[in-house]
Amino acid sequence: MESKRIAIVCDYKLLQERVGGMDYFFWQFNKKCQENDVAVDWFFPNNETHGFYTTFSIISAPNTSIEATFLEHLTKEKTKYDYIITHFLELCTPFYKKVKQKSAAKIIAIDHNPRPLQGYSFKKKLQKKMKGILYSKYIDTFVGVSQYTVHELLHDFGTFIAPKTKVIYNGVIIDDIVERTSQNLRPTQFIVASHLRYSKGIQDLLLAWSQLPEQITHHCSIDIYGEGEYEDVLREMCKNLQLTNIYFKGSVSNLKQLFHKYDFLLQPTYMECFSLSILESLAANVPVITTNVGGNEEVVKNGVNGFIFCAQNVTQLTALLTKVIGGELAINQNTRNLIATHYSLESMVENHFKLIN
Repeated sequence: MESKRIAIVCDYKLLQERVGGMDYFFWQFNKKCQENDVAVDWFFPNNETHGFYTTFSIISAPNTSIEATFLEHLTKEKTKYDYIITHFLELCTPFYKKVKQKSAAKIIAIDHNPRPLQGYSFKKKLQKKMKGILYSKYIDTFVGVSQYTVHELLHDFGTFIAPKTKVIYNGVIIDDIVERTSQNLRPTQFIVASHLRYSKGIQDLLLAWSQLPEQITHHCSIDIYGEGEYEDVLREMCKNLQLTNIYFKGSVSNLKQLFHKYDFLLQPTYMECFSLSILESLAANVPVITTNVGGNEEVVKNGVNGFIFCAQNVTQLTALLTKVIGGELAINQNTRNLIATHYSLESMVENHFKLIN
């Protein structure tokens, strides 16, 4: 294979205390490129050396936007790239036109961006349609991380981009995830693994939990892993609702080794593309209770490997938790097999690598 050079532009902050699924993907994709004589320049908001980032060629943007840093690099260094791949950037913006004016590289845009539960405003919809008309022609390939994401891409920017749009599902490293080997007929241990912000819906979980009879929750607990701007609000809610069995654990780097200790993952989110936390939980043979948003229902089948409820419906969540804790509803099958077969990190890396061949 001829030697190639690519640039990967990621608006994704590297944090040693928060190593997530995308970090593992970046590490494995970079390794795959190195093994196949593909040189990669990585553009991140910051530079870190934890994990396998020591092997990366990183250009950071600590004092400006990642887009501005990359455009400046193209102008000053005049590096010739075969492909330019973007992650976590807003799509169909003037940035892509400016890149095309400075580089003959093919541009691949990966869409990880969730959409609002109630959809965009009429004004925002018009703006996106216009951006699709003006700037989608500068993107050679659109990639959605779920069928939902691809549907939203076409809805946002126009169905005319369909011929250059495809799905590549997220994946996880199965072997690193400890598998739960026993099941409780009456679940007691629940986990939340999420950024702590309003759109993740954890406030609904706290309200639902406060409405459960004390006789069924006194022996149960919820551990919340993650951090974010909404943490103080959630802690205050726990105080006001007198919830004493909710524990904030902060961000940890070993969640893969912790999922198996729990009976269910709770994810009451309002917005999602395709959740890595759901994949990791299912890979640990821990079923999921989550909402009917984004790509959740593409992997979580109600009553099979988890339960689905309507986002923002606290009453429905309360009833569901009552039945789950009471043993009226249960998941009996091993949830790991589906992830191992269809959502491995190896498949994700291989499918992304095919984009540059």
